[in-house]
Amino acid sequence: MDPIDLLNILRDSLWVCLVTDALLWLLFAAFVLALVVILRSPLQRQVWRQVFQQRLAVVSAVILAVAASFALLDSIHFRQPLPALTDDPGAAESTQVRYAVEVNSVLDLLLRGLRSDYEKTYSAPLAVNLSALEPVTITLPDGDVEVRRESPRLKVAGQAFPPGPVSASVYWTDVATRIALGTVGGLVSFGILAFIGLALHRWRRLVTPSPYSHPVARRWTLITLGLIFVLVGVMTSLSNNFHVFGTDKVGQDVLYQVLKSLRTALVIGLVPTLVTLPIGVVLGLAAGYFRGKVDDVIQYVYTTVSAIPGVLLIAAAVLSIQVMLDNHPEWFATAVERGDVRLLALCIILGMTSWTGIARLLRGESLKMREYEYVQAARAFGVSAGRILLRHILPNVFPIILITMVMEFSTLVLAEAVLSYIGIGVDPTMFSFGLMINNARMELSREPVVWWTLTAAFIFMVVLVLAANILADAVRDALDPRSERPS
Repeated sequence: MDPIDLLNILRDSLWVCLVTDALLWLLFAAFVLALVVILRSPLQRQVWRQVFQQRLAVVSAVILAVAASFALLDSIHFRQPLPALTDDPGAAESTQVRYAVEVNSVLDLLLRGLRSDYEKTYSAPLAVNLSALEPVTITLPDGDVEVRRESPRLKVAGQAFPPGPVSASVYWTDVATRIALGTVGGLVSFGILAFIGLALHRWRRLVTPSPYSHPVARRWTLITLGLIFVLVGVMTSLSNNFHVFGTDKVGQDVLYQVLKSLRTALVIGLVPTLVTLPIGVVLGLAAGYFRGKVDDVIQYVYTTVSAIPGVLLIAAAVLSIQVMLDNHPEWFATAVERGDVRLLALCIILGMTSWTGIARLLRGESLKMREYEYVQAARAFGVSAGRILLRHILPNVFPIILITMVMEFSTLVLAEAVLSYIGIGVDPTMFSFGLMINNARMELSREPVVWWTLTAAFIFMVVLVLAANILADAVRDALDPRSERPS
């Protein structure tokens, strides 16, 4: 889409701020603030320099940053204005502006072609014909009529080919040409961005020289971004004439679905930590530091919570919230706002049921740290318990909290897939990897097998979770003084 058209649409639209949108942008602001603090601290810069000396950690961080960019673009929602009901310009100006019921995002505008180009039903990746067979009436030369079952041409994909059957040579020539053009376009775009970035980096080093250079991080960041630009260029070029990952039962592009599912995965992976961390950190540190009856009560609480089957507790809570939403449809102006409330409720429930692990870890660490000499000296000088916890114990357990958060991200993303698969996850009107996998259950029993929906969701989810796990391992190696660090 032309940038000017995009700005005009955003200017005239009614902005819609969902709760999860605000939380995602709040987490992004917290990340930027933490980055500023790290850059100002020589010690923290040295620690994170050790993280990004590992090539896989750099690649994982870039992949997560790209996924977060898609999620943030999908977290700017608005409702476009509807055209006036009359052709009279004077009357149009006097009437109140009406807005569409459908809520879109900036990502929807950027992917307008993928979003609006529907086929009739299933089509395989890079196909020009439907996967389903339809009866076609053919008149034979002798005048007889014969009914055959054939795969008709797609309405959107394959428009660059002439009507009728497409030969293999013409098809593969077009595919190879588009891949080559996409590769060149991706490399050119990346080259321009890399040139600007390197120029700014050199200018910064001339103005404020810094001994903390990251040659490994820079090199592998450029390599990873270059590959991503090439991949995006190839997919963009192929999408002009094909559905890269095929279409689903209703003919919607699968690539559009997986890109929209990134936001749901990040919301599920990040927002529950806003509930988990306060509960787990406070109760874990209090149990280990105060011991005695406080420890007994907190242990009883998290042992009881751990004994309750998590899936049953989540199912009961989600179904109760669903009944409440069904009984009060007047609370929501659009279906997107209704689905967002259910997503937020699911995040809160996941946070309420996943704090016990970090509480156990922090209890054990605080039990050990309360016996350290500097903590005992602080108590001897009359320092309050709250000040000791904040100034002496919490900073030392922060690496454990950080590593647990990153590992919990992977667990929560996989949990959403499982919960949506059994029907108690996100709202069916939303996009998520779990819903895509759930919808693919019956597709695997079709003939021919519809495998591409499950495969696309599987690839994107595995790459996202794997990147988070690799980055967590690198952070643990850098923050844990007992682990072996790369030379």
